[in-house]
Amino acid sequence: MALLDEILADLAAEGDDLDRLVAGLEPDQWRLATPAPGWTIAHQIGHLASADQLAVLAATDAAAFLEVRAGLTQDFDANVDAGAAEFAADPPDRLLTRWRDGRSGLRAALAAVPAGERVPWIVAPIAPATLASTRLMELFAHGQDVRDALGAGRPDTGRIAHVARLGVRTRDFAFAAHGETPPAAEFRIELTAPDGEVWAWGPEDAAQGVTGPALDFCLLVTQRRHRDDLRLVARGPDADHWLSIAQVYAGPPGPGRAPLHAGGGTGLGGDQDRPPAGDPG
Repeated sequence: MALLDEILADLAAEGDDLDRLVAGLEPDQWRLATPAPGWTIAHQIGHLASADQLAVLAATDAAAFLEVRAGLTQDFDANVDAGAAEFAADPPDRLLTRWRDGRSGLRAALAAVPAGERVPWIVAPIAPATLASTRLMELFAHGQDVRDALGAGRPDTGRIAHVARLGVRTRDFAFAAHGETPPAAEFRIELTAPDGEVWAWGPEDAAQGVTGPALDFCLLVTQRRHRDDLRLVARGPDADHWLSIAQVYAGPPGPGRAPLHAGGGTGLGGDQDRPPAGDPG
């Protein structure tokens, strides 16, 4: 299976998992607060729907997308909030329909991009496979916020490999976003997948690196859990610092999440572990 086909299949499955979680919600549950200040479950799904709609436009009509992008404000967070609020204002059944249509439309649009072509996006043109990976990352991150609001667990799947890969690839971006010079040398990253396999990036003899569960790493780079609540181990001062500033998403650095409790662990089991702090966008 080609890489894009693989990612699109995982994107569909990740969306279907979250869809099953929210499809049966009562109207008042859509207004439940999530860990992102001011964002309800409707805002989380609204943000996903808004971004999918924008991605479809980018993949099907570059000129129209660039026109829309030119009309955005310089305030990244304000643009994100506005898109989420627009869709969240819909009744739940219409919001669900718009989100589902956007998901299916996005997969079809990315699959139709001619081989070798790139798609315009927020910062610079990117490959369709990369755009699909970023959409899956957003499903992972905002889906986690919905799960936290509902006290729902997360299925253990290998789909998080796409999020982990983005987290590794955006190491230098995280340093630059904080006004810092990225380390010159690569890190060795070794993450334990849900099935026990080890996913690795970087030279084996690297002087610095990170080890731990892949899920914990994905929760860290999407800033859905505080580092103190995760079982990640850094080797070397630069790698250690990276775990405090890592972010896989575009935009300015977010405030992250406050620690859930002392002693580590992902805290994915219920309401008592719901994080209280902010959303990175």
